[in-house]
Parts: sequence; structure tokens; C-alpha cells
Amino acid sequence: EVQLQASGGGLVQAGGSLRLSCAVSGATFDEYAIGWFRQPPGKERAGVSCIGVSDGGTDYTNSVKDRFTISRDNAKNTVYLQMNSLQPEDTAVYYCAVVMFPRCHLGKSWYDYWGQGTLVTVSS
Repeated sequence: EVQLQASGGGLVQAGGSLRLSCAVSGATFDEYAIGWFRQPPGKERAGVSCIGVSDGGTDYTNSVKDRFTISRDNAKNTVYLQMNSLQPEDTAVYYCAVVMFPRCHLGKSWYDYWGQGTLVTVSS
């Protein structure tokens, strides 16, 4: 069974940084793409960033480009999301997910397994 554990959320002031981690078990980690999603209060879950396999192709939603960086450590079965210049509108529960496919997608319907989420709160 594939399991994902997201961590690293917390409370930060606007302009600050956080690094989220997503530890994956039960899957051949280096064969599948991983995505990060977020769900702000009262809104739908939406794709933030994703990373594919081998060449590590990545994608970002427009609102986080140049602020967030996704990376993966295949030796540790972990994906990271470095979030810089955080703004109040980044406040959300952040989820990581696995798609049993090597290419990266930001659409949540592609994803097969989800972690439990970690809360990021950015104060103004």
C-alpha cells in the first residue's frame, strides 16, 4: 500500500519561508511523479507544483513560479517543496500525492494516492 506523509507546515509571517517534505513508502518511488496541492479555507484543492522522474521535469502553477521550488531525493523517497516569499494567499492545507505515471501533471484527477495534508498559515 502506498502511503505519503507530508510535514513541515506551520505559521510564518509574510515574506518568510517554509520547506515542506513528503515521505513516500510502498511504491517504487523513482518511477512515479509526485505533486503538491493546496486547499485554502472554503476553496477547492488545486495543483501547486509537480515533479516527474529521471530528468525531474517540473511544473508550477503561475502564482508560485519564481517563489516555490520542488525537488526530489530518490535515495530518501522524499519530495520537498521550498516555499519562499510566502504571502497570506498561500495559506492552505498542503497535500502531496503520487501519480502512477512518470510524467508530471498539475490536475488532481491524475493522482492515485494522497497524504494527509499539512497546514501552512501565513500572517500579514
